[in-house]
Parts: sequence; structure tokens; C-alpha cells
Amino acid sequence: MERNENNYLEQRVTLATHTIKTFGWMFFGLMVTFVLAYTSYSTGFIFNILSIPSILYILPLAEILLVIVLSARIYKLPVAATHALFFVYAVLNGLTFSVYFLIYNLASMIYVFAITSGMFGAMALYGFFTKSDLSKWKTVLFFGLIALVVFWVVAMFINLSAFETIACSIGVLIFVGFTAYDTQKIKLCYEAYYNDPEMLEKVSIYSALQIYLDFINLFIYLLRLFGRRK
Repeated sequence: MERNENNYLEQRVTLATHTIKTFGWMFFGLMVTFVLAYTSYSTGFIFNILSIPSILYILPLAEILLVIVLSARIYKLPVAATHALFFVYAVLNGLTFSVYFLIYNLASMIYVFAITSGMFGAMALYGFFTKSDLSKWKTVLFFGLIALVVFWVVAMFINLSAFETIACSIGVLIFVGFTAYDTQKIKLCYEAYYNDPEMLEKVSIYSALQIYLDFINLFIYLLRLFGRRK
């Protein structure tokens, strides 16, 4: 009995270490993104970026491509490659994100960042500690995300500004849900690969990317709702 308890404790420590590492990568990605975004804005480098034709389409497409590569090749990529792709993604997103510093007041961005951190933290804790199976949320969250993408694509051609507040509110709900769902998936990935250290390291990076995207998107939608424009 004592031996089983010791094994269980050891497994919990290992799970805790894996989870801390995953969130550590996520925080590293956020730091790279926000520091680079603010530096690009404060130095005026953002205007050099914006002078490149179609750059606001090129950067998001490059980010999508990186996510696809990391998702599709996670089993075959070396650990170093997954680290590199995650870092490159954070850099590209930092360049994209610097545009928001031109649009929104810095104080309101800090305020929204604090709100985002609180909501994200609360839902991450729920996702980690809940006994409920959050996989049943997957279908609703996925189709909600698809609906949001369709809305913003259509909004590029038709004026849908009257519905923007509704779309952003839905976006907040979707990424709050994804935060809990993706946090629970960290535990599931650990259970699937705890006997394979190399694979566990790679899924840690992949999980970090997912919760990084949850935080970024939650921040953007809250910023659209509560941010003060210049």
C-alpha cells in the first residue's frame, strides 16, 4: 500500500513538472511576442513592416502554415525543431501584434491584459482540476471557431460592424472554453506519453502552443470589447 502511494506521488510530481514546463513555454512565447510587439512599435520598426506589400496577409498565413506543420509533423519532428517552430511562431505573432499598439491606448491594453490573465488563469485551473470530461466541449468549440472565422472573412467584404460586439463576446466565450479544454488535454497527453520522454517533450511544446493561442485570442477579443482606441 505504501509503495503504491509513493508511486502515485511520484507520478503526480512528474505530471506537475510536465504541466509547469508546458506553461513555462507558453509564458516564454507570450514574453517574446509582447516584448517584440512593443519594441517594434516604440522604435518605429512597425512602419517598416507595414511598408511591405500585403504583409498583414503574409504574416498570418505564415503563422497558420507553422501551426499546420507542427500539428501534422509532431511525431516526426526532432525536439529541437519543435522548439524552433514555437519560437518562430512567437516572433511572427509579435510582428503581427505590434499593429495593436498603433490602434489602442497602452494603459487600456495593460488593463485588458490583466483581465485576460485572470480569466485565463481561472479557466486553466478549472481545466486542470475538474473531474468532468471536457472533451464533450470539443464539437461546440470547434464549430463556434469556424463560425467566427467565417464571420471575419465575410466582414472583409461586407460591413458587419453592427455585429462586431456580438462576435467578440462569442469569441471570448469560445476561447475561455478552449482554455479549460486545452489545459485538460495537457494531462491527457502526459498520460499517453509519460513513458516516452522525447515525445512528452514534443507534446509539451504543442500543448504550449495551444494554450498560447487561447491566451492571445482571448486577449484580442477582450481588447476589441474593452480597449480604448487612440
